[in-house]
Amino acid sequence: MSRAPSPPLQRHARAWVLLATALALLPLLPLLPAALTAVIATTAVSAAGVAWRRPVPLPLRLLLVAGMLAAIHWQMGSTPGRDTGCALLAAMLAIKSSELRRLRDARSLLGFALFAPFGAFLLDQGPRTLVLALLALAGALLALQHLADADTGSTPPPFPHQVRTAARLLLLAAPLALAGFWLLPRLPTPLWGLPERGSGQSGLSDTMSPGQWLDLMNDDRPALRVQFFGATPTPQDRYWRGPVLTRFDGRTWTRLPGQRRAPPPPVADSPVHWDYQVEYEATERRELVALDLPRTPPEGAMLDADYTLESARPLTALTRWRLRSSAPADFQTTLPPALRAQALQLPDGFNPRTRALAGRWRSEAGSDDEAIVRRALEWIGRDFSYTLSTPLPGRHGADEFLFDWKAGFCEHFSSAFVVLMRGAGLPARVVTGYAGGSRNRYGDYWLLRRSDAHAWAEVWLPQRGWTRIDPTAAVAPERILDTVEDRLSAAGDGGDGFDIGARWLQALQMGDWLRRHWNTMVLSFDARRQQRLLSALGIERLQPAQLIGLFAAAALLAIAAMAWTLARGERERDPLLRAWRRLERRYARIGLARPPHEPVPAWAARIAPSPAPDGLVALSRRFSDARYARSSPDLASLLRDLHRHRPQPGVRTGAPT
Repeated sequence: MSRAPSPPLQRHARAWVLLATALALLPLLPLLPAALTAVIATTAVSAAGVAWRRPVPLPLRLLLVAGMLAAIHWQMGSTPGRDTGCALLAAMLAIKSSELRRLRDARSLLGFALFAPFGAFLLDQGPRTLVLALLALAGALLALQHLADADTGSTPPPFPHQVRTAARLLLLAAPLALAGFWLLPRLPTPLWGLPERGSGQSGLSDTMSPGQWLDLMNDDRPALRVQFFGATPTPQDRYWRGPVLTRFDGRTWTRLPGQRRAPPPPVADSPVHWDYQVEYEATERRELVALDLPRTPPEGAMLDADYTLESARPLTALTRWRLRSSAPADFQTTLPPALRAQALQLPDGFNPRTRALAGRWRSEAGSDDEAIVRRALEWIGRDFSYTLSTPLPGRHGADEFLFDWKAGFCEHFSSAFVVLMRGAGLPARVVTGYAGGSRNRYGDYWLLRRSDAHAWAEVWLPQRGWTRIDPTAAVAPERILDTVEDRLSAAGDGGDGFDIGARWLQALQMGDWLRRHWNTMVLSFDARRQQRLLSALGIERLQPAQLIGLFAAAALLAIAAMAWTLARGERERDPLLRAWRRLERRYARIGLARPPHEPVPAWAARIAPSPAPDGLVALSRRFSDARYARSSPDLASLLRDLHRHRPQPGVRTGAPT
C-alpha cells in the first residue's frame, strides 16, 4: 500500500521554518571566518528567495554545493577539524532551504538545523553562544507548532500564546538539563578525542617569522586572566614568559629541540615571590606563559631548560593553572658550550651591515659586554620609533630595520637586537610571551589580551647569566609600562579626566568580569569540582556511584514533573478552560470555591455581584458565551482579562442557595 504524499508547505509555515533555520545558524556563523560567513549567509538568503517562488533545479543545487565546498577550502584549507565540520554543516543548511516543498521537507530541515547551535559549542562555550542557542531552540519549537497546525488544518493560536507554550516547554526541560550538567559523572579526560581546528587561531607559537605577529598584535580578544594571592608584581616585572627562540636561519626563529627535553638549570632565587592563578583561554596549542621565571611546573605541564612551560595536552578549552614565580637573582651563570654555540649562531650571507657594526662596537668596547648593550639601547631609544605599519623585510631583515626603516614593533626590535648582540660576540636569544596587562577593578584580577603579545631579548652576561633586555621598551615604554588602558583607568576615578574613553573601559571591564564568572561557574566545572559539589554539607568527595544515584533521583523527579505537567495540559487542552480554572483556584484559596453542582453564573452572582465590566459576573458571562454559546468574542482579550482578574474586597461568603 502506497503512503499518502506529504501535504504541500504553505507560505506562513515556510516563513516560520526559514526563520527558525536562520536562528539556528546565528550561534555558528560568527565563529567562522568572516569571509566564509558572508558567503554562507548570502547563499542561504539567495536560495531561500529563489525557492520561495519556484523549485530550485537540481543542476543549480549541485552548483551551489560545489561553490560552497570551494569557499570552505579557500578559507579553511583541506585539513579536517571541528571548525571545518561546522562550516560544512552551515553550508548544508544554507543550501537545504532550496528544497522546501512539503511538510516533510520542513520537518527534515528543522531537524538538521538543530545540529547547528550544538555544533557552535564545539567552537565556543561562552554565554553569547548559549543565549543564541536557546533562541534557536525556541524558534524551532515555534516553527514545529506551525507545522503541526498546518498538518491538522487548525487555526494557529495568538502569537503570545505560542511564545508562552515554547517557553513552557523549555522550562520543562531545564531541570533535566541542569541535573545532567551538575550530577552526570564527568570523566577527567574525554572519552574520545575531538579533532583540533582545521584552521589555526592567533596565539603564541614556537616560531617567529616576519609578519607572523601582525594578526596577533591586532587581536583584542582575551588571552589569559590572572589573580594574585599576595604581592602584585610591578609593571617592570609583568613579563609573561612563553617560548624561547634560539635557532635562527636568517628569517625564522625557532626553539631548540634539545632544550625542550632537558631539565631546567638552577636559578638563584630573589626574595620576592609571586603566587597566582592563570585562567588560560583556549588556543588549540600547548604553549603556556608564566611570570618570569616560574619555579615549578603545575600538574599537567612541563618546564624545560629555557624555563618555558608547556601543557601536556592541547588547550582546547578554558584551563586554570596555579603557579609561583620570582625574578631571578642570576640565571644560568655557567653556559654549556653547546648552548653557547647555538646562542652565538648566525647564518652566513645574512645582514652584513649589522654584523659589521657589531664587530666595530666589539673592537671599541673590548671585553665590556654591558657597554655594548648600553650603546645599542641608547641608539634605539634616540633614533627609532614604534609602529605596526612596516613592510615585509627582504633577505637582510635586521639590516633593513636598523639602517633603513628605524621603525617597527617588538618582532623587529627583538630579532634585530639579538642579531646585533650575536654579531658582537654576546650569546643572545629571543623570548616571546606577553607583557603588561590591565587590572579589572570589578574582579580584582589582571586581563591580558592577545594584542599584549610581546617579544624581548635575553643576553648572557658574565656573573649574571641570562639577563632580560627589552629594546622595545627603550623606544616605546608606554607599550609595556603605561598602556592606554592604564591611563583611562586612572581617568575613570572621578576627576576631570572622566570621559567617554573611561566609560568605555568600565563597560569592557564589567563585560569581562561577567565572562570570568561564567568561566568559573560553567566552563571550569570539571570532574574535580563535581566531586566536591556537596563539600559545604560535609561530604568532601562524591564517588561516581553516588553521583549516578543523585542524577537518577533528580532525573526521575524532573521526568515526573514533566509528565504531570504535560498530562495536565492534555486534560485541559482548551486555553480558555485552563484560564477559568486558574481564576476559580484564586477564589478557592480565600474560601470561596465553587461547588461542582453550582453553575458558573450563579456562583459569580452569589459571591461578587458587582456590575463592573471587569468584575467576576461580567467575566463569567463572557466565558459562558465563548465556551457554550459558540459566540465569536475577542479570545485574546478574554484570556488576558481572566489571567489578570483577582478577587476584590467585599466578596460575599454566603452558602449557595
